[in-house]
Amino acid sequence: MIKVGFTGDFCPWLRVEDEFKQGNSQVMLDSVRPFFLQNDLNVLDLECPLTTVNTKINKTGPHIKANPETASMLNDLNCKLVATANNHFKDYGWEGMQETYKTLEKHNINWLGSGANLEEASKVFYWKKDDKTIAFINVAENEWTTTFGAAPGCNPIDLVSVFNKIQEAKGKADFVVVIAHGGHEHYELPSPRMKKWYRFFVDAGANAVVTHHTHIISGYETYKDAPIFYSLGNFLFDWEGQRNKPWNKGMIVRLNFEKSKPVTFEMEFTSHNNEEVGVFLMPEIEKEVMRNHLLQLNAIISDDEKLEAEFAKYIESWKPIMNTWIQPYKGKYLPSLYKKGLLPSIINENKKLLFTNLIRCEAHRDILLHSINPNK
Repeated sequence: MIKVGFTGDFCPWLRVEDEFKQGNSQVMLDSVRPFFLQNDLNVLDLECPLTTVNTKINKTGPHIKANPETASMLNDLNCKLVATANNHFKDYGWEGMQETYKTLEKHNINWLGSGANLEEASKVFYWKKDDKTIAFINVAENEWTTTFGAAPGCNPIDLVSVFNKIQEAKGKADFVVVIAHGGHEHYELPSPRMKKWYRFFVDAGANAVVTHHTHIISGYETYKDAPIFYSLGNFLFDWEGQRNKPWNKGMIVRLNFEKSKPVTFEMEFTSHNNEEVGVFLMPEIEKEVMRNHLLQLNAIISDDEKLEAEFAKYIESWKPIMNTWIQPYKGKYLPSLYKKGLLPSIINENKKLLFTNLIRCEAHRDILLHSINPNK
């Protein structure tokens, strides 16, 4: 049996970086290290570039990076592969990505999901142990980091491309795992679209789907013998104002691979970066609470009507914010005055950035379409 571990977002910045510089990196990981040492391979989502570059790309949202030397924490967790298709990996441009690659090479860590162009970013990563080969495909929803051609960036979710990559991988590997970065931040369920898409990955031939990005734990299901984890939450990601909240809880998963058998899995639950800096296994009583909560989420995920109803409630909570973001001039006269140059443009450069992100990012577009549809 081959054992492969997965985590959600790993971003060793702020207090984590401070503790690392003080020589406390191993202490921060003592509680969870045994889980990773039991695995043949561990795959972490590297949610930021490891770079000293200061030039930021033009985007909405925060720019995130960490000290390159924190890559040694990955070695301490027996991590030899990181997923880099996410919405922050290109925050400091191609130069920041290149420094990250050099750092990972220095620490003998492989990566997938990004590169100098789309061809590199979309490459399937093949890993072999004994007589078994596992293929990994890493994609991200479309925000500021994804590439669509010659530009550097991350591998974008595109159903046709993912289908073709799965088909390619099925011909070369015993198992195919799709690692996806997307969803609605701080929402603990997948959207109906996400459920449909990730099940489609299984229909196309994937043996498992593992996802992150929402920063909180979501439910999971087994579809056609393939486990689908809709979000592992954060693994190690310090953030001001997010202490003792769902942000600080995570799920770490072990997938078990046996030739000619369905993939099985085991789960552990962690907390991180509350008063004490680091990541820690939850006490058993907290794990039981989390397991019971996941059963409730899973029951909703398995029922299309319930999932749609929950997502509709979530959309309603977002409508006031979304409609504020997209509010233009309206009425008969104001647009005419604007066309004649008598009124300034409300859509400045920052607004254009916002609209671009709302339209092209799949998760944001889910909310936008429901918010502006007068029939909803």
